[in-house]
Amino acid sequence: MANPRSTTRAGRSTGAVTLQRVAEHAGVSIATASRVLHGGGSRTVGEELRRRVESAARELGYVSNAPAQALARSATSVVGLIVHDVADPYFAAIAAGAMRAARRQRLMIMIAATFRDPELEIEYVRSLRAQRARALLLAGSGTDDRSLTDRLAAELAGFREDGGRVACIGERGAGPAVPLDHAGGAARAATELWRLGHRRIGVVAGPAELLTVQQRLAGARRALAQLGGELPDGRVMFADFTRAGGREAALELLAREPGLTAVLALNDVMAAGVLAAVQDDLGRAVPGDVSVVGFDDVPFAVDLRPALTTVRLPLEEAGERAVQLVVEEAPADRPPLGVSLVVRDSTGPAPQR
Repeated sequence: MANPRSTTRAGRSTGAVTLQRVAEHAGVSIATASRVLHGGGSRTVGEELRRRVESAARELGYVSNAPAQALARSATSVVGLIVHDVADPYFAAIAAGAMRAARRQRLMIMIAATFRDPELEIEYVRSLRAQRARALLLAGSGTDDRSLTDRLAAELAGFREDGGRVACIGERGAGPAVPLDHAGGAARAATELWRLGHRRIGVVAGPAELLTVQQRLAGARRALAQLGGELPDGRVMFADFTRAGGREAALELLAREPGLTAVLALNDVMAAGVLAAVQDDLGRAVPGDVSVVGFDDVPFAVDLRPALTTVRLPLEEAGERAVQLVVEEAPADRPPLGVSLVVRDSTGPAPQR
């Protein structure tokens, strides 16, 4: 039986009462509301929370969608993993960790690539819901477009209401998350460059609308401000999160700011492009003329010439922990995974000019 439609005091229909509305009314998570009203899960819901959820359901006139719950109980062994680009080593590392954890649970990871198209991300969530996927992992960075964020949230709410579980890698406000300290990592990189004497530092960043880019950029800016420096807008260049994007952005940045002595690239793929721009296109030395720092510490970073100094994120561990969140019901309030700075050959003291 379909959920009844709620009405205002004037009797006007306002749409079906969803589990998400009940959860919001009770001030609890959708997972908690589902455990109270639908059962299942290994966690016990406290009596106070149970009363709040049941009271909210009565006030709103919520009726459990029995067919949907029956369908959820017959969910497949598939866990959907939505990434931006399967060719990007960042997402490949996350997928490796997720697949390793899924194998222990006798589950299969199905990977879908959005190619940074948020509309495609929403479509994949809808498709995985129709295919009765057991759980869903969102590994790509969110966007600051509120309309797209709201539409995605609505699709995820429907996925959860059908019994599915959702987790994010990185903070996206779309469910339990495996936090990654993007800002802290960028702060470490900026601090290291400052320690080496660099006072004119530029940043080659990914697309400006991505939350990950905004977090990393904010971390670098905050660290430099605390040290008495600055990172003005003119020293930041946004481009695609690709090698070609990094190369083109570095050339434009160094043409605009020829006095820069260091460039922080906000991922290692872009950093490879920066190295090519500085050494091959401009004929300048790294790190003699310009130091270069990357971000993520993907496997090829050590094989670049010179070997890349970069921020290390535990990406495989993040993939594993995300599977634990949706399958093993691991605590969602664990601290962010630690970051570290791996110093290699692409950084050195600032040149004396």
